[in-house]
Amino acid sequence: MERQSASPQWRLYAFPFRMRQLLPNKKPYGAAQIKRRSRCIRSQYTRPAALRTFSGMTDCTRIRNFSIIAHIDHGKSTLADRMLEETGILAKTGHAAQVLDDMELEKERGITIKSQTVCMPYRLLDGAEYVLNLIDTPGHVDFSYEVSRALASCEGAVLLIDASQGVEAQTLANMYLAMEHNLAIIPVINKIDLASANIPLVMHQIEHELGFDPDEVLQISAKMGINIDALLAAIVARIPSPKDATAEPFAALLFDSKYDSYRGAIMTVRVFSGVARAGDAVTLMQTGQRYEINDLGVLKLGFEARRELGAGEVGYIIAGVKTVSDTRIGDTLTHADRPIPQALSGFRDVKPMVFASIYPMKSEDYVSLKSAMEKLKLNDASLIYEPDSSQALGFGFRCGFLGLLHLEVVQERLEREFDQDIIITSPTVEYEVYLTNGTKLIVDNPVKYPEPQYVERAAEPFVKAVIITPAEYMGAIIPLCLEKRGAQRGMEYLDERRIQLSFDLPLAEIVYDFYDRLKSVSRGYASFDYEIASYEAVDLARVDILVNGKQVDALSQLVVHSGAQLRGRQIVERLKNLIPRHQFKIPLQAAIGGTIIARETIGSMGKNVTAKCYGGDITRKRKLLEKQKEGKKRMKVFGSVEIPQSAFTEVLRTPDK
Repeated sequence: MERQSASPQWRLYAFPFRMRQLLPNKKPYGAAQIKRRSRCIRSQYTRPAALRTFSGMTDCTRIRNFSIIAHIDHGKSTLADRMLEETGILAKTGHAAQVLDDMELEKERGITIKSQTVCMPYRLLDGAEYVLNLIDTPGHVDFSYEVSRALASCEGAVLLIDASQGVEAQTLANMYLAMEHNLAIIPVINKIDLASANIPLVMHQIEHELGFDPDEVLQISAKMGINIDALLAAIVARIPSPKDATAEPFAALLFDSKYDSYRGAIMTVRVFSGVARAGDAVTLMQTGQRYEINDLGVLKLGFEARRELGAGEVGYIIAGVKTVSDTRIGDTLTHADRPIPQALSGFRDVKPMVFASIYPMKSEDYVSLKSAMEKLKLNDASLIYEPDSSQALGFGFRCGFLGLLHLEVVQERLEREFDQDIIITSPTVEYEVYLTNGTKLIVDNPVKYPEPQYVERAAEPFVKAVIITPAEYMGAIIPLCLEKRGAQRGMEYLDERRIQLSFDLPLAEIVYDFYDRLKSVSRGYASFDYEIASYEAVDLARVDILVNGKQVDALSQLVVHSGAQLRGRQIVERLKNLIPRHQFKIPLQAAIGGTIIARETIGSMGKNVTAKCYGGDITRKRKLLEKQKEGKKRMKVFGSVEIPQSAFTEVLRTPDK
């Protein structure tokens, strides 16, 4: 049921620096061979001049399924707005910017978090009518699996490049994803109206780094609406139509879903074969659940009901699915009574990479937080959580996230949409721990890490990171990566002023402050992309924090053994300034197992018990001081230390740089 590739091997040879990662023992093609190969591939996608007209169901030859892929802030959402205006879906004035980014958080951050799909009618100058299905994609590496499933539903992609920034890390990463799905790629330079636009330089990068013919590159301004109609015409001409498989059994790829309070989960699908109609019994092949289609149609910034969806079309299906978690991205939807023999390829369970615990600021708000988590889960199937408890923070939830951005998005949504005051513990990754008795543990919570005497070895996830930066910042970026325990794997000059650095980095080092520090040392010019590579051995230690001799489990952290003493000292020094003074001295200790590695002491609150003595024998004052001393000893034994919530927030949210 998969789309057939004209030449399945070409993607391994088209780009030299990517090919060295895929086939390290092969010799890459040169620039001239890249250009010839690109022309050969793109020539297969030239469409005939005469096309059939509509008859009943939308003719497959009149459908174009495409996506817009770009680095962050290269104008993807703005271009989508202009396309909607050009095709008549939106009025040219009177609407908000970035229509497809309907979350307030998306507009503030300038990124796409939840992908959208829209069906646009388009008429060429000769009167021929087409249906353009724009399958929008998230714009961050954390959501790369959703991007890949959206691209699997397309036949082509518009590769958008900023005229002032040029080719960046995610430009390359997204293009590789498009290549892996054998898509026709249309290179487009955006923001040509900017005073800082350097079109000749960007054209040079596209030709020499990406291997495209300069004659095929379009120049547009999404903000000003320049050449948008030419781009739409190029989509019709260069992107192939879907395969006509209407007569085959029904099969559709589920690439997105969202929750509606009244109708349940709304599935967004690309139909690869057959026809679906309201009333049909269908099944999701990964879950095996059987449903009946209640409603279906296409998406035009809303729901437009249709009698049927056929091969090549993109639309929505509502079938009484109760929760979004039952609709897994990449699953195959088929007829329950006439299923296809094998599911469409590419499905995998989404695996969280970053873990943290969420607790309510006040313990009595736990029920409210639980309700908010359940509602958020309805709209975010990638969020994984389970009940958790802490002696210091009470009841909460242990959550798994796709990445640090996903964690920040969940935090923002809980605070904004559900009005929750929460504490999020320090993010950690998933470690493999091998015990002395031969068993293997997967540890994502420092509290669950075994005592040192039972641990034989541990392993942590590493990523392959690609950093593209102006050459003058290389001297600051390389030491930063080495400080984060990175290993340099390569360096390549892309042109006379830009270089590409390749590093193997521990994921645990990235989830803290790496991205912020990278932007700081490069003045915002460096771009960063990564992919999970493998697990590597690590000398791991659990740093426990003891306050007045009692362990505070919420402050425990897993760190590399060589940096454990420094991290422990940083935590106790910060706690010394955050915990208020009591009537007795409070020892703060950082420990690994039974060994204390750092200590600070919060002095007792002073009280002048001799103030009422106005002269007399000195023994009277000594008696009062001794009595005070004995009282403070008893308080230290029986008293408890109050740790303010702000102390957890400051220590856990903001690691020291």
